[in-house]
This record gives sequence, C-alpha cells and structure tokens, in this order.
Amino acid sequence: MTEDILIPLIIFSCLFGIVYVYLTTRNKERLALIEKGADAKLFNSGKKYSLGQFVLNIALLGVGIGIGVLIGALFNQGGMDEGVAFTSSIFIFGGLGLLTSFFVNRKLHKEEN
Repeated sequence: MTEDILIPLIIFSCLFGIVYVYLTTRNKERLALIEKGADAKLFNSGKKYSLGQFVLNIALLGVGIGIGVLIGALFNQGGMDEGVAFTSSIFIFGGLGLLTSFFVNRKLHKEEN
C-alpha cells in the first residue's frame, strides 16, 4: 500500500528537483554573463520553431506510426512473429514520417526566405 503512494511521490519529486536545478543554474549563468557585460542577444540565439512546424512534425509522425501498425498487421497475418512485425514496422514508418517532415519543413523554410 505504501508503494502505491511512495513511487509517484518519488518520481514527481525527482522531476521537480531536476527542473528546479536546471532553471536556477540557467538563471545564475545568465546573471553572471550580464554582470560581465555580455550582450542580451546571446540568450536568443536558438532557432525558433513555429506551432505549425510542430503540428506538422507530430501529424506526419502519427501518420507514419499508423501506417506502421497497418503494415505490421499485414506482416503478422503473413506469418511473421507479432512482436517483430509491429515493432519494426512502427519504428521504420515512424522514422520515415519524421524524415518526410524534415524535408517538408526545410522546403517551407526556403520558401519563406
């Protein structure tokens, strides 16, 4: 009975601790850079993704996983082991969906510029 309470409590406290340490360390680093006179643009150097790109990535990943499940079912009916058929098909077609989303996002980015 106590395991049912302690395990989620330990998991959530570890996740909270990791996020807390990450955020406080990042804040201290930024304050130290500001004190030394670093430019504020240093913090915004990362590439920004739009919501549309994120949705496109998730959608194409979902389509790839769905196709992988269908192909895995066909392989399973053909006599292949169920675990191998579904697992390999899901990973292969999910990866192809992510690869497709990469090329589509790259094409959209070139059209914007």
